[in-house]
Amino acid sequence: MMRYFFDIRDGKDLYPDEEGLDLPNQLAAEVEATDALAALARDAADENKRRDVAIEVRSETTPLFHASLVFQSDRAKQ
Repeated sequence: MMRYFFDIRDGKDLYPDEEGLDLPNQLAAEVEATDALAALARDAADENKRRDVAIEVRSETTPLFHASLVFQSDRAKQ
């Protein structure tokens, strides 16, 4: 088991994960990051706030990967 930390980047704000999760491998961390990112996207849609969000995943010492969702629209704001 390894401890993974899931820092949330919401627009320009960064919210570091100070607890982390013990997971068996990086694939499990990728699934966790995907689920968390989907929840953040749902929350943003419910609030009618279209913004970029990302999960930056790291070990205690090393950045490992990030998953991001970019909101892009070609229509004018209404």
